[in-house]
Amino acid sequence: MSDKKLYTIIIFSENTVGLLNQITVIFTRRQLNIETLSVSPSAINGIHKFTITTITTEDLIDKVVKQIDKRVDILKAYYNTDEDLVIQEIALYKLSTDLFIKMGSAEALIRKHNAHILEINETCVVLEKSGLYAETQALFEELSQTIGVLQFIRSGRVAITKSKVERLSDMLSSMETKRAQQFTGDNKIELG
Repeated sequence: MSDKKLYTIIIFSENTVGLLNQITVIFTRRQLNIETLSVSPSAINGIHKFTITTITTEDLIDKVVKQIDKRVDILKAYYNTDEDLVIQEIALYKLSTDLFIKMGSAEALIRKHNAHILEINETCVVLEKSGLYAETQALFEELSQTIGVLQFIRSGRVAITKSKVERLSDMLSSMETKRAQQFTGDNKIELG
């Protein structure tokens, strides 16, 4: 039996009501926890992209993806490891303005972590950091240990494949070719 590791599932579908519930039921039945989840429009007009991470074995992730792929509303589902993807997350940190200013090394901290100040007012400072999970977590830990964090939020993983095109693009192209072949095959006129 293989070891558990983090897998990223990418699902393409139309924006259908109730689809997220159908997907999460598949995880629940297999007793898998969803680590992160993000949904957004894809590069293909009218198609949405779900990016879900979970920690499991390759055998189980393969079964889950096949089960998701069988759903009527799913155009294509597949899984990847981190090596196949370009990955990013975004995190926001709300800090006390007074403590942030008193810290003295705020500029060095921001430069060290390549963070950005999104908001600064009398009561709070909001920092933004994008990067891998470990990078956003490192800034959180440093801020927690030095001045404290009033609020913290991290997005789910967003990911794109390192390959030239999305797998869905290849699948849609293949489907169009088959339809064109069927159409020309069905409409041939025999002369004789």
